[in-house]
Amino acid sequence: MAPKYEIGQKVIITLVKNQHLSPRDSDIEPYASQNGEVIDYYCIRPNTGEVFYIYIVRMEFDRTEITLHEDELASYIE
Repeated sequence: MAPKYEIGQKVIITLVKNQHLSPRDSDIEPYASQNGEVIDYYCIRPNTGEVFYIYIVRMEFDRTEITLHEDELASYIE
């Protein structure tokens, strides 16, 4: 399975409905609906046949870098 987003691609941060935060997750609500750019991504394979992508996104407005799951992103269309 290929990554949905590529390095350099502009994205929008989206909130996942019914998201349950665990102590290791950050609250991304302050970043919702804001633009950023994918600067890196990692593939995680917890079990045979499962593939997850984690993305490092640099926010456009303040250059903060945050780590997001694929379902917390959407393609930015100008």
